[in-house]
Amino acid sequence: MNTQMLINGEWIGAHSGKTFERRDPVTGQVTTTASAMGADDARAAVVAARGAFADWSHVAPDQRRRLLLAAADRMEAREAQFVEAMLSETGSTRMWAGFNVRLAAGMLREAASMTTQLIGDVIPANKPGILAMGLWRPRGVCLAIAPWNAPVILATRAVAMPIACGNTVVLKSSELCPQTHALIGACFTEAGFPPGVLNIVHNAPADAPALVAAMIADPDVNHVNFTGSSAVGRVIGRLAGEHLKPALLELGGKAPLVVLADADLDGAVNAAIFGAFMNQGQICMSTERIVVEDSIADAFVDRLAARAQALVADDPRHDPVLGSVVSEDAAARMDGLIADALAKGAVLRAGGSRRGSIVPATILDHVTPAMRLYAEESFGPVKAVVRVADEAAAVACANDTDYGLSSAVFSQDITRAIRVANRLNVGICHINGPTVSDEPQMPFGGVRDSGFGRFGGRAAIAEFCQFQWLTIENPAQHYPF
Repeated sequence: MNTQMLINGEWIGAHSGKTFERRDPVTGQVTTTASAMGADDARAAVVAARGAFADWSHVAPDQRRRLLLAAADRMEAREAQFVEAMLSETGSTRMWAGFNVRLAAGMLREAASMTTQLIGDVIPANKPGILAMGLWRPRGVCLAIAPWNAPVILATRAVAMPIACGNTVVLKSSELCPQTHALIGACFTEAGFPPGVLNIVHNAPADAPALVAAMIADPDVNHVNFTGSSAVGRVIGRLAGEHLKPALLELGGKAPLVVLADADLDGAVNAAIFGAFMNQGQICMSTERIVVEDSIADAFVDRLAARAQALVADDPRHDPVLGSVVSEDAAARMDGLIADALAKGAVLRAGGSRRGSIVPATILDHVTPAMRLYAEESFGPVKAVVRVADEAAAVACANDTDYGLSSAVFSQDITRAIRVANRLNVGICHINGPTVSDEPQMPFGGVRDSGFGRFGGRAAIAEFCQFQWLTIENPAQHYPF
């Protein structure tokens, strides 16, 4: 598949003619040949977005809503194309790819509903006869940088609310799924969006650092949103800060699932299996550490291991539960995490081997802080069980991480569960539910190394708009001199 860039409403190749290849992680075959932008292409995309902003920022809410709803319809109509692109570029299962499309379409519809919710305030003023207001205004050109792991969801999230708020966007696609991200642009153009409102550019992997730095530094870029690793997020945040540009960062996670002694064990196992292994554990919210009170740990781990061993991992074209991880390098990293844990005393209860980029559901029990798996985000289907003495130890263990995105607490005593949830240093907590959960209207984001700011619903308005103080005054008012 040859994939071009969308700049100012036209699908074009790189000015230099340069391209790069993305290979199928299972077969190793070239699945996408994409245009590789240079600095001139990046600048052209920003100029197109700046040019479109003057008109788009004044388009009536009902017109923005109509176009976003049309894009959602087009996305659903193209589901089969999105699914095939995700399977070949990222090794995703059909189940995960289809869910991506449906949730992303919901995000477009939620963004459409927000076009009439940019509601300001009338503020009491000390001057007599004055009308003072606080109004939400679009920021301008937003640079969106999206990852590969939930490519339709996270790229759509990166562009939908900015556009709903009256901004224009340059989306820098992931080098691992340029075709998938380009399909989002096709949905917007087919919906009838004006040229330049959404621009999509691709880059060769080696060129990413210089090009991202140049786009953040571009004086016509007003805001940055980034979803990806905490290591890269630090770089993005630093570059944005150097140029005094606001940034929304949604980064890595080490989501704990806390199973207290009075938990419904079957319910906790169900949530742990789903949260740990959906999309091969390659989700920022994936359950990374299962923190279990000692008194129930044996019974819980026996059930968890049996369920994990029953999960089929295979080429995603065979419709297994687990497909491929994103690359053989990612699979090899799982080998390292497993070997380190076993060498330091962990007990393998499920999985533990792989075939190329196919890694089975793997459970390691008796994980301790001495092991890499305890602290490092695995971002794969290799998961840790940590046994603790009591509730206080469970809270301490759950908070013993630099991350703070999602979490879960299982207890049949809701008062107790809320008490524990309130002590977790995270942006998201689910009581008696999995760590993996997302809805378009929910405030989504983390704390500490998981980033800052919130995507989703009304919470995102403050990210993609700036608040303006506006007054209407008496021109004949008295001044002191």
